[in-house]
Amino acid sequence: MPARLLFGKPVAEAVYAELRAELARLSFAPSLHVIRVGEDPASVAYVRLKAKKARALGIQSQVHALPEETEEAELFALLDRLNEDPEVDGILVQLPLPAGIRSERVLERIDPAKDVDGFHPLNVGRLWSQGPGVGLDPCTPAGIMRLLNHYGIEVQGRRAVVVGRSNIVGKPMTAMLLFADATVSVAHSRTRDLPGLTREAEVLVSAVGRPGYLKPEMVRLGAVVVDVGITRVGDRLVGDADPAVAEVAGALTPVPGGVGPMTVAMLMANTVRAAKRRRGA
Repeated sequence: MPARLLFGKPVAEAVYAELRAELARLSFAPSLHVIRVGEDPASVAYVRLKAKKARALGIQSQVHALPEETEEAELFALLDRLNEDPEVDGILVQLPLPAGIRSERVLERIDPAKDVDGFHPLNVGRLWSQGPGVGLDPCTPAGIMRLLNHYGIEVQGRRAVVVGRSNIVGKPMTAMLLFADATVSVAHSRTRDLPGLTREAEVLVSAVGRPGYLKPEMVRLGAVVVDVGITRVGDRLVGDADPAVAEVAGALTPVPGGVGPMTVAMLMANTVRAAKRRRGA
């Protein structure tokens, strides 16, 4: 029997419904500022999508589109102004940044209370030491946890494997699964016998970005497979999972339409959360 598909859109719509109810009770509109450096087509599209969704919810949104040749000091100056502006609740710097701008220094420059991407070291530390929801959490793994919860997929006590150790998905995903009482292994490019490890997973999260690398023989029969990878191949968007994985897995997030909608939804949730905390609402 083909895998049950875990679509992100209905879950994202449930998040938006909750946010609309919260926003209706506030005496102010939260403000989100998104910074884009350069004209990378994917970044342009992502920033446009985020700004559009914010406005649709009633969140004030402003995009700062800076030229490719922007110097690091110029970007820092803009971040400092936004950090100090009491009317700004959320700040997001779209990654990747052009060569010559150090992403880690940029992320450290954002006020942790306005860091709606959840990448500042202070928010990362809070996640690992105190658990989700204490600081502002990275959007994609937070969205995955909400997705699993929505579909009634229990992770407590189950064996989970996360393939990929990035700061954006792999590491925070590991932390969230640990705090949900899963037993977690992290696999990466140096892992020996990767198929042997992934076959042990009852919950398998793949965040590699290599089209079709996850083959059916790497997946345990009936496992829950969360496919975070998304790559454009010709005119199609494809994930890490080979299509035949759907014949082995018990549940699978499709690409596109699985994890993607959840990332944007959790960004909006972080913006509202940051605004309420900052303003004492």
